[in-house]
Order: sequence, then structure tokens, then C-alpha cells
Amino acid sequence: MKDSFDNSYLAVKNIFIDHLQRRKLRKTPERFAILKEIYSTNGHFDIDALYNQMKDNKYLVSRATLYNTIDLLLDCGLVIKHQFGHNCAQYERAYKFRQHDHFIDVETEQVMEFCDPRLLEIQRSIEEQLGVEITHHSLIFYGRKKS
Repeated sequence: MKDSFDNSYLAVKNIFIDHLQRRKLRKTPERFAILKEIYSTNGHFDIDALYNQMKDNKYLVSRATLYNTIDLLLDCGLVIKHQFGHNCAQYERAYKFRQHDHFIDVETEQVMEFCDPRLLEIQRSIEEQLGVEITHHSLIFYGRKKS
């Protein structure tokens, strides 16, 4: 399992390095620590949770550095941003992760992921009908668990 993480992280790190070089930005240890923390964590996260996690792991990273690095990771497609409500953005890793959508329990605010292959068929149909290429989408269902 560790080899799999090492290989994925190396690929992600190289994508990030290329992005920083193209934009003529510095390759700082803080940026790579943030990237590594994100890619060693499963699921969704917000900036505050990431900040606290990094603090717990003895990284000295400011919130400003976190926000700026997240913006860079969004720009190069290594992180996806979700707005599930309550004005709190959630993020998740994007590299080599399967397409999925979300259900949010309105009572507990729990976010659950699901994948339905019919959505890919709908996407292909829309592309064909409109003569477009869909690069990404977001589908969120809201509701509550049945008793």
C-alpha cells in the first residue's frame, strides 16, 4: 500500500512542480507539505480541518499559505472544490480518483459519495447532442436517511 501512495504522490508532485515552473512560482517546502498532507488523507476536507491536521502533525503553515496553495492545486487539477452549503467549501483529491457524485443528509450534514454508470451515459448523450466536451460536472442530492 505504501508503494502505491509513493508512486501516486510522486506523479502528483511532478504535476505540481511542472505547474509551479510554468507559472514561475517558487517550489517551497510548505507547498509540498500541504500537497503531501492532502494526498495522504482520504475524503473531503475544509481549510480549517487541513490547518488543524497539519498543526497536529507539527507543520508550521499559515492559513494564507494553505489558501494560496489550494488555489494552485485547483488550477492544476490536483484538487476539486465543492460547495455543499453553509458557505463552507469542501475539497478533495482529484488525481486518478473515480468520478462520483454526492448525497448530503440535511439533518446530519453527512456527505456520502455514490457512482451510477447511467450518469456517464447521460454525459455522453449531452456531449453528442450539443457537440461539446464535458470536462467535469457536479451533482448533489439532498435528503435524509429513511427510518
